[in-house]
Formats: sequence, structure tokens, C-alpha cells
Amino acid sequence: MNKLVPILLVLLVFSCKSPEARRPISSKSGSFINESIARNKALNAKEKAIIEDIMAKNNHDYIASESGFWYFYNAKIEADSLKTPIFGDIVNYNYNVKSLNGNLIYSKEETKTQNYAMDKEELFTGLREGLKLMKTGETVTFLFPSQKAYGYYGDENKIGTNMPIICEVTVNSIIKNPVN
Repeated sequence: MNKLVPILLVLLVFSCKSPEARRPISSKSGSFINESIARNKALNAKEKAIIEDIMAKNNHDYIASESGFWYFYNAKIEADSLKTPIFGDIVNYNYNVKSLNGNLIYSKEETKTQNYAMDKEELFTGLREGLKLMKTGETVTFLFPSQKAYGYYGDENKIGTNMPIICEVTVNSIIKNPVN
């Protein structure tokens, strides 16, 4: 028994060692993500240069949005009594879609009059943000880079991959959400 106690003490001391973390056999460098970031930055810079060239050729007062697109007012309402839509408001609008070279992709007849519950329904990012800037009766022309339009996938119909677009949008009415 006396010989067994020192052996148990030695086993007890060495068995109390904390477990070591296992290291991965192989590690990934993240190069795919870094390459994707570089491609997207290059695409964004290229689209921005094309849009800036279009704006320089046109005689409109373009406004740069905080969301990353440009626009000008075809018809602006100066009345302060009219408000822009907020979360839950129903916006009734018409719009058309053109390529940057001006070719019509979707006419107002094709897109029909739309009703959109502000921030409660799916809508491409640029148009959703653009509608928030508009009042009833206004018509605005937006220049959207591809990441604010339909992005990598396009609309799986007439709008292709990474295609910047021009949209002319008219807000017909804004029905305020009674909860607001």
C-alpha cells in the first residue's frame, strides 16, 4: 500500500494538466474573399466612372445620395406640407428601367403601377432608398450602380449580371400608416 500512494500522487499531478487546443491540419488564407473584395472594388470604380461621365454630359443638377447612387428631379414639389414616406407607409408609384446607354429595358407599361409598403416588402436596394427621398407628385431619375440595382444575379430576365441602370420614378401617392 505504501508503494501505491506515491504512484497515485504522481499520476494525479500529471493527469491534472489542462487540455491543449488542437490545431487545424491545414489553414485557409482567405484569398478568395480578398480577391472578391478586389473585384468588387474594381467593378464599383468602373461603374462610378461611367456614371460620372454620363452626369458630365447631361445638363442636370445631380445629387449624390448617402446610399451610393445619384439622382436628379424631373419634377420637384417644394411644399413642406408633403412628407416623404416612412416605415409602413404605402407608396403608389410608376417607374421605367433603362440601361446606362439609354436603351429601354422595362417601360412604365411593363412594370405597371406598383404599391409598396415601405421597408416591409422586397424591392431592390436603390429603388427602396430612392422612394424614401420622394414626395407625392415628384418624378426623379436615379442612376444606380449594379450593387444598388440587381447586383450579381440581375433580375433573371432582362437585366444581366452586374448591370448598372437608370430608373425614372414617379410617386403617385403616399398613404400614411395610421400607426405612425
